[in-house]
Amino acid sequence: MSEVGGYEKLAGMINVGQFRSRTCGGPTRRAFLKLGASLPLVFGRPDLLSAVETGSGPRAKSVLVVWLWGAPSHLDTFDPKPDAPSEYRGPFSTIATRTPGVRFTDLLPRIASISDRFALARSHVSTQSGHPDGGTVALTGFHEKPGPVQPNFGAIVARHRGRDGDLPPFLSVGRGIIQDSVRIVEGYGGGTFGKAWDPFQVVVKNDGSVDLPALDLLEGITPGRISDRRSLLKQIDVGRRRLAAAGIDDWERTYQMAYGLLANPSAREAFDVTRESESTRQRYGYTHFGQSALVARRLIEARVPFVQLNWSQTVEAITPNFDFGWDTHIYNFEMLMDRHCPLLDRVLPELMNDLQERGLLEETLVVVMSEFGRTPKINPRAARDHWPQCYFSLWSGAGVPTGGTIGESDRLGEHPLTSPITPLMVGTTISELAGMTTQDRAGLNVLPGGTLIDELF
Repeated sequence: MSEVGGYEKLAGMINVGQFRSRTCGGPTRRAFLKLGASLPLVFGRPDLLSAVETGSGPRAKSVLVVWLWGAPSHLDTFDPKPDAPSEYRGPFSTIATRTPGVRFTDLLPRIASISDRFALARSHVSTQSGHPDGGTVALTGFHEKPGPVQPNFGAIVARHRGRDGDLPPFLSVGRGIIQDSVRIVEGYGGGTFGKAWDPFQVVVKNDGSVDLPALDLLEGITPGRISDRRSLLKQIDVGRRRLAAAGIDDWERTYQMAYGLLANPSAREAFDVTRESESTRQRYGYTHFGQSALVARRLIEARVPFVQLNWSQTVEAITPNFDFGWDTHIYNFEMLMDRHCPLLDRVLPELMNDLQERGLLEETLVVVMSEFGRTPKINPRAARDHWPQCYFSLWSGAGVPTGGTIGESDRLGEHPLTSPITPLMVGTTISELAGMTTQDRAGLNVLPGGTLIDELF
């Protein structure tokens, strides 16, 4: 190995600290001190030098982002402030968790019982306080405007991995493209990579039935007709016109993925929750989020590189004709107590237990996150509004250290007391755990200036 390249890889392996680039930016003084202390150990280990030379595989073969769209209140869930004044702390009590010194609100007893399987980050910050824009920042690391819109973290991992499997490399599971009542989140897909790297949409209903919109657009192409070449060619032409009419410019990729799903029974089985036992389906619950989580677990089991599991399609919590997002400007405490937290507390532990029992968690990175938090001070409507200055995330799997916390918020939950974690850091960390190096990111021209969340390595 070259002198510079070898030392860069070596530094990355032995955790020499947080710095912008392992090529040009250079490590910090603290990083060099850590490196110097580690060199005698490493140079006495030929196996480590060999690993540096050849590179090791990604810690996360798959990434599962559980997207809590609408922004949960951190004070009412994972970062309560029981000693704060009443206008901040809210009505809920707190309970002990399996993580020493950490308490959750009493709305989340089952998640509290598995807190040792997560790392809880409590010092996130964002620069956007509105939903579509905040969603884009959270999922890409960058603002929508001025453009161009950057790729979703899932598109980055998918493009790095390529399309080698029977299933698309980036799938979005839920009820459709995430949005608010006005418009979609521009950062949901391929961004500067183009529509070819948008996620393959998987729409799940509360009975577990699955709709693949790409197949709907290719109406008439069925497994039975695939063997009839003449009929198939005719249907392809019809499908191409339907895709063009629907505004899907990359019709060839969409068709190829749809064709692959139709032609490959094992690929189609990944979406079929009827193959699960009734007891398993009952444990997840017959809700959109519950059955979507079960589909997501099946996709992880099929080794899809990146799955985004959406809590809801829209942010609105109680608006008619919308689907109960976390945007609780009114009835925050009532909604969290009666619906949101009981549902999350049912589904997330089932998902985590399932991944662990099936031996998938060791090679699957699970990240539970949202676009921002909610106001620590209760608003005049006895609820909470948007608050990008401080919020939380949960990290598990792929060998990340668990059973502890990353960062800390102040006594009112208004601001981080420790170094803030930005969305760009989240994306850089996800990509690194998924096997991407600084050089890989530079080669794709993504996540410039991103640093790692050190505590997860």
